[in-house]
Amino acid sequence: MRIGITCYPTYGGSGIVATELGLELAHRGHEVHFISYASPIRLDVGTPRIYYHEVEVSNYPLFHYPPYSLALASRMWEVADRHKLDLLHVHYAIPHSISALLAQQMTTNRHLPFITTLHGTDITLVGADRSYFPITKFSIEQSNGITTISEYMEKRTVEFFGVNKPIQVIHNFVNCSLYQPNEEARAQGRKRIIHVSNFRPVKRVLDCIHVFAKVRKEVDAELLMAGEGPDWGSAERLAWELGVNDAVRFLGKQDHLERLIPQAHVLHLPSEMEAFGLAALEAMACGVPPVATRTGGVPDLITHGVDGWMEPVGDRESQAARIIELLTNPELHRTMAEAARTTATSRFCTDLIIPQYEAYYRKVCESPGTGEAPAVSKVAVRSAGV
Repeated sequence: MRIGITCYPTYGGSGIVATELGLELAHRGHEVHFISYASPIRLDVGTPRIYYHEVEVSNYPLFHYPPYSLALASRMWEVADRHKLDLLHVHYAIPHSISALLAQQMTTNRHLPFITTLHGTDITLVGADRSYFPITKFSIEQSNGITTISEYMEKRTVEFFGVNKPIQVIHNFVNCSLYQPNEEARAQGRKRIIHVSNFRPVKRVLDCIHVFAKVRKEVDAELLMAGEGPDWGSAERLAWELGVNDAVRFLGKQDHLERLIPQAHVLHLPSEMEAFGLAALEAMACGVPPVATRTGGVPDLITHGVDGWMEPVGDRESQAARIIELLTNPELHRTMAEAARTTATSRFCTDLIIPQYEAYYRKVCESPGTGEAPAVSKVAVRSAGV
């Protein structure tokens, strides 16, 4: 199958999932064409059957705001026509699904279906904006297929937009062969807590610093802050104000988290909202128990007290207590780390999730305009324990 994938190429869950999906599909023999304004951060263009097509946006002075949506639609149509794509798969509704709809309408010699995957903030934040609500609802309903990454997101989309088309839940996934525990790396040096995000306010990175200051009173530990974004400066200043700057390492963007995460003992995810919690899943695959907040789609992933902890948003005391417990109780840590790895391998590995996308692609291509979920998918999901 020939598939066109469009995503935001910067750091963020939607772009990461889209990139990893494309790579996995290519490994399974599909031809995958990425269409975006920049190469996605995790994309290895040297991978067989992977192609990248840049979207060029005009800087003509008449345009106060460059018309990216139109340039993207034109590029989608061009790539689909030249390479005979079977379908377009867009990640993040705005503006990608509208551009895909335009590309579909420009394709007059055949039907070019498109699938929209909803990842979270495209619904909970951007789509909720009054100026974007009508076009977001319209783009979702015009999609030939709709998927999302958690039961929470399915419910939220239906309730908020009143979408009357079926939405297929296909959870995020992790390459369990790439993300693995590394006990030797974890045994070196002091205890480590890791946080991975794009440092936006919704990620509550300041809570990471506050919680770490409490942990430091009990445990000789260090905090690894991987990623960057608008709250970087505030987090760095807070670390100095709380006197823990010597034990907090701001690492910036990391292209190989599979090497970094296994060095940690705990992942801290204090987000205000998570549609799923990809960073937590990648940590669990590495045998790193997550301490997260009970929000959004996180309960789809973590079983509280078994393979990680979930505490209320903003409850720094409880989050700190859970981290301290994991760092000071070796038996608890070992048990929870093993359970976390088991959850990742038994429910969210690529060989369980990618076939669900393949089945959905086939269904949409065979029945253009329906977007019905494959009849076998729910049975397959149950048999896989998802």
